[in-house]
Amino acid sequence: MTRADGEDTMIRALYSAASGLNAQQLNIDTIAHNLANANTTGYKARRTQFQDLLYQNLMQPGAAAGSQTVVPSGLQLGLGTRPSSNAIVFSQGNFQITENPLDVVIQGRGFFQIRRPTGETAYTRSGAFHRDRDGNIVTGQGDPIEPQITIPAEATSVTIAPDGTVSYVQPGQTAAQIAGQIQLANFANPAGLNAVGNGLFLPTDASGDPVIGIPGGQEGLGSLQQGYVEASNVSVVEEFISMIVSQRAYEANTKVARAADEMYQQINNVTR
Repeated sequence: MTRADGEDTMIRALYSAASGLNAQQLNIDTIAHNLANANTTGYKARRTQFQDLLYQNLMQPGAAAGSQTVVPSGLQLGLGTRPSSNAIVFSQGNFQITENPLDVVIQGRGFFQIRRPTGETAYTRSGAFHRDRDGNIVTGQGDPIEPQITIPAEATSVTIAPDGTVSYVQPGQTAAQIAGQIQLANFANPAGLNAVGNGLFLPTDASGDPVIGIPGGQEGLGSLQQGYVEASNVSVVEEFISMIVSQRAYEANTKVARAADEMYQQINNVTR
């Protein structure tokens, strides 16, 4: 191995280790975000996924080794790793009972539809709803659900059926009146949704267009349960384990960078 070859090898190792450090840093950032939202209603955890980078083929697998033989495995040097995605995990979170009759969970697949101030429709798994001053059912940020449902201020009780039918009883009456019906949306690839904060998602080309239907209907949508909210699906234990693994991987890449630097220094100190 020549001096130039040795230096090139050390530089390769340094860049590969640096790519590993950057990848694990992003992984720790994702874990920190998950832990910060361990108590956020309707939050869905993210998992970082990695890809290996390009390879330098010093000897191509299958290359001719003789007139009738080929190289069985070749000699390829990888150039490190990079984060490919931090996909959203849409597993069901635990149900928590509340005192609010407008709190609703989806038992199964689907998203609530929310009309944002910009007029676009966003989607959420958080069913912590309230009534605004006009009686409209809204999120904690004041955005109404879609389709809009209004409950009179004098209503004495509100009932949300598993199929999304919202009814109420007025003072002095026994018969319930229907205010509307909550509709859900579903996507072919929920992991492709674009998270915009406040528990809201927007559709993308990767997620596909929303399929609208009635809760518990034939579209595969889940039914509703009144008086509950869906907790975050973050497992604190799993996140701590992932953090330990990521820390050890970061430490290992640091040692590789230090070893490559020391070897690089020895090559530079070789007397001619």
